[in-house]
Amino acid sequence: MESADTELNSFNNMVAKAYPIRILNHNNGINEDEQGGSRVEPYVGLEFDTAEEAREFYNAYATRTGFKVRTGQLYRSRTDGTVSSRRFVCSKEGFQLNSRTGCTAFIRVQRRDTGKWVLDQIQKEHNHELGGEAHVEETTTPRPSRAPAPTKLAVTVNPHRPKMKVVDESDREKRSSTGSFKRLKGGGGGGEGEVSNGHHATQQTKAVSGSEPYAGLEFGSANEACQFYQAYAEVVGFRVRIGQLFRSKVDNSITSRRFVCSREGFQHPSRMGCGAYMRIKRQDSGGWIVDRLNKDHNHELEPGKKNEEGLKKIPDDVTGGLDSVDLIELKDFGNKKIRENRVGKEWYPLLLDYFQSKQTEDMGFFYAVELDVNNGSCMSVFWADSRARFACSQFGDSIVFDTSYRKGNYSVPFATFVGFNHHRQPVLLGCAMVADESKEAFLWLFQTWLRAMSGRRPRSVVADQDLPIQQALSQVFPGAHHRFSAWQIREKERENLRLFPSEFKYEYEKCIYQTQTIVEFDSVWSTLINKYGLRDDIWLREIYEHRENWVPAYLRASFFAGIPINGTVETFFGASLDALTPLREFISRYEQGLEQRREEERKEDFNSYNLQPFLQTKEPVEEQCRRLYTLTVFRIFQNELVQSYNYLCLKTYEEGAISRFLVRKCGNESEKHAVTFSASNLNSSCSCQMFEHEGLLCRHILKVFNLLDIREIPSGYILHRWTKNAEFGFVRDMESGVSSQDLKALMVWSLREAASKYIEFGTSSLEKYKLAYEIMREGGKKLCWQR
Repeated sequence: MESADTELNSFNNMVAKAYPIRILNHNNGINEDEQGGSRVEPYVGLEFDTAEEAREFYNAYATRTGFKVRTGQLYRSRTDGTVSSRRFVCSKEGFQLNSRTGCTAFIRVQRRDTGKWVLDQIQKEHNHELGGEAHVEETTTPRPSRAPAPTKLAVTVNPHRPKMKVVDESDREKRSSTGSFKRLKGGGGGGEGEVSNGHHATQQTKAVSGSEPYAGLEFGSANEACQFYQAYAEVVGFRVRIGQLFRSKVDNSITSRRFVCSREGFQHPSRMGCGAYMRIKRQDSGGWIVDRLNKDHNHELEPGKKNEEGLKKIPDDVTGGLDSVDLIELKDFGNKKIRENRVGKEWYPLLLDYFQSKQTEDMGFFYAVELDVNNGSCMSVFWADSRARFACSQFGDSIVFDTSYRKGNYSVPFATFVGFNHHRQPVLLGCAMVADESKEAFLWLFQTWLRAMSGRRPRSVVADQDLPIQQALSQVFPGAHHRFSAWQIREKERENLRLFPSEFKYEYEKCIYQTQTIVEFDSVWSTLINKYGLRDDIWLREIYEHRENWVPAYLRASFFAGIPINGTVETFFGASLDALTPLREFISRYEQGLEQRREEERKEDFNSYNLQPFLQTKEPVEEQCRRLYTLTVFRIFQNELVQSYNYLCLKTYEEGAISRFLVRKCGNESEKHAVTFSASNLNSSCSCQMFEHEGLLCRHILKVFNLLDIREIPSGYILHRWTKNAEFGFVRDMESGVSSQDLKALMVWSLREAASKYIEFGTSSLEKYKLAYEIMREGGKKLCWQR
């Protein structure tokens, strides 16, 4: 998602279907005969059959308005890699050519589940002169200091979102005259602009009291920028809060800061999600430069009104992370720092009523609320039903802590703990509303989750790389391997790699994703950095220092339950819960999404017990695994077994019971792996580390087993979590190292889950009720119930 695109109002009443040539505008009530089908203005909610139609439509609009269009960034699905959204931008976007001015005008279209493409983000303002009805040639006439007034946008108000005022340029001129603004040389237009480390500023400019902010404006310190933005806000008519900051992962110093409108967010009734802000970035020289800016407000302004509470000096110890979004504002009252709560007050009674009703029907339902020690108010909330707690006992060895719902435009700070079951499906292990993004909030949340799961710590965790999350994970789950979210890594790569030549990008991708071992990666990385003279590049130095958290070669030795290294994980609830989910619909959508996931799991359980996949070889190990594994896992194993026939195996070393083999692919000398085998205990290891990472034997070890005529896979290589009876066989004996308290909890959850299935199926009809009751009654006799 773009972090700085301007979001306009969503159209909730009616979505118009758009075609590139003849279009009917449903919003303004003008038919195409009166206006002309191709003269519709772009607006949020406009629908297209294809992305190409959207591009042609924007081209036609650009021709009339007087600018040219380029195809901009695209985004791919984190599930299947298909294109999920596209941006079409003004040809003067960016600074790569002298003719470009950093114009921020664009539209973005997003693919819906129906296959349609809907315009969901738009910026109509340009920072350069526009032509007439057709493309015009550039002249030597100097550009005006202000962009031409844009056409007013027709808006349909979404009843579930705050009302937003659409401001045109005439309004701004009235406000501007009130404050007597002085446009400095080099100033951009409204909206949002970006610069990179100040390289595109034609000259160094300093902030002048009474001037308007623009991308490229420089300051001597962060406090100077804060005071400048506050003075600007007083003239325009809004108040300022200190917002998000980012820290360097090299020395933890602050690298950028955001100053936002006081009505940013939705955590207080007075706030209405205003998107106006100014972000400053620290330069190598020690100064600061405005690199992102949005001057549009969605509420009435009061020019000349003073801020009753002036901003204090910016504290240097505010908690922050490299990629965190909307971090908390810390307010200093004496020696106490009050954490700002991002969970709206209206959520607590709704959730608590839901929790209490769930406890009446689910004895294992768990919930907890964090209390602010300063004032006793409710903060973060965590909950998990008995099914989620039981699932953790089976599949809590590798978890995803998904905080994507709190990112970007989501107004609800929702987070989920997700595991992966024996069908490789996501299973819910707990949910939370996160009050803020401090280390304290995540410490409480992880400790609460651990308590709800009877202290069963995961072996690995996939989570964002925000500093507070990193610190809390290392404290609560020591020894667990923290892997950064792949989508976050990709976002940073897209942002930073565009500054490098294409040859470097190709070699970078090859180094990261094709090296097989740690030694190989370190060697190739060092060669690459030296070749392009990038020893002093801050971003490359930072990501290398955290290589064990994201580089595949460093991750293969840790178990991640088959979560793909290079892929991303789909959010558990998908589109069921989003930024526009009304409060009154949250619970019903949550339960609907949860039931859908659990129904998918029941279907796979049924298929695994009742369907028999075809065998593709005559190997006894294939029949053995077909009998044990679930359908999904067996197909993965079967593919490895079949692929092993394409490899040659050569013994390279033998000493006592230890042998080493070189396994290489036929016709491909570069693809080879080393397998070590111990005849005394049948232990094997491969340089590809598939078993360590996924819990399944690789084709290379299977080739060695075939060569040595090992006709049955040793039990140590059949992980119980991948078998058909993973739900029931995990409590096998008292010698597994599980404490008696944990073992009792596991038995309670296991029996409760089995009983819930009797209840579920037994109440579907009177006949099934009689059968279920009879089965339980007979079972009770064997348990020697005393009546």
